[in-house]
Amino acid sequence: MKFKELKIKSITELQKILAESREQLRDLRFKVASKQLKNVREIREIRKRIVRILFILNQPKTEEPKSEARVAEDKKIN
Repeated sequence: MKFKELKIKSITELQKILAESREQLRDLRFKVASKQLKNVREIREIRKRIVRILFILNQPKTEEPKSEARVAEDKKIN
C-alpha cells in the first residue's frame, strides 16, 4: 500500500493492517527458511508497509479544536 492510501485509514484499520502484515512477514520468513519462497522481495515490501503504518500511528496528533465545555472552563479561569 502506498503512504497516501494508508494516511486516510482510521487508527483501528491501521492496527488491523499492521497485525496482518506482521503475520505475513512471519509466514514469509518461515517460507524462506524452508526454501519455499521464490520472491524474497516480498519481505522487503511488507517491512516497508509496516514501517509506514508505524510512522503514521506514532506521529504526534495536531491540536484538536477545543470543545465548548473546554472553552467555558477557560473563560471561568481567566
